[in-house]
Amino acid sequence: MTLKFIVMSDLHLVAEGELSMTLDTAARLEVAVETINARYADADFCILAGDLADLGQAAAYRRLQAILAKLTIPVHITLGNHDDRPTFLAVFGDEFAGETGHVDKVLDIKGYRIVLLDSSEPGRVDGVLEAQQIDWLKARLAEAADKPVIVILHHNANALHIESDTIRILEDGPFLEALATHNGIRQVIAGHVHVTSTATYRGIPFTTLAGGHYSVSFNVDQPGKPIRRLTGPGQMAVVIGTEDRTTVLFEDFVDGNEEIVLAAAAE
Repeated sequence: MTLKFIVMSDLHLVAEGELSMTLDTAARLEVAVETINARYADADFCILAGDLADLGQAAAYRRLQAILAKLTIPVHITLGNHDDRPTFLAVFGDEFAGETGHVDKVLDIKGYRIVLLDSSEPGRVDGVLEAQQIDWLKARLAEAADKPVIVILHHNANALHIESDTIRILEDGPFLEALATHNGIRQVIAGHVHVTSTATYRGIPFTTLAGGHYSVSFNVDQPGKPIRRLTGPGQMAVVIGTEDRTTVLFEDFVDGNEEIVLAAAAE
């Protein structure tokens, strides 16, 4: 059996008639949904890895519901720093909250365990996994000792040597220690940084996808240099899992690399 699923992140939806960083993020998501329905209708599900709404507005979450209703495969969700957990749960339903009180979830399918973690913390841009989430993660990994595991969350833990390293999961020790209790972590997939990357960190494979919002032109190990925000790509990840390998591909559903220039008042 082959597992196939889609990961999308950083949708940054806003209320009707609004833009985010000059971009019509709802239109971009519509293109993503059309792409999935046309090319990946055989996928097992789609995961949304946070920053669903740009400002955590109820109107944005209702807009997300309307667009997702057009998707022909199941959807599973966790949250990012732009999201507002109480507002999200008020719109989508309290059943999306796990036993930790966060939007955490486990999926067992085709020999794999998929773990979704909610790394959002009110008032913070960096990622946080609370003690009860780490305990929950350890328990879920112990249950799946004989299965390959993929962990998906919004915030990256590993440093990328770019400006966004100040907003990753800064207190990453407990997370890494929990992951180390399982010898079959195939991937840890995140969004948040608007950059495509792959890395190994303490022997664990980490991946980020650029996501559906703007992407960035970065300067490696030069944090003082400003980034450039670019209109594209709008990107999803396609994950393929078999017994002996796990592959992450990147599908650009929106092209473009023009620089986004903001008016002074919006900066």
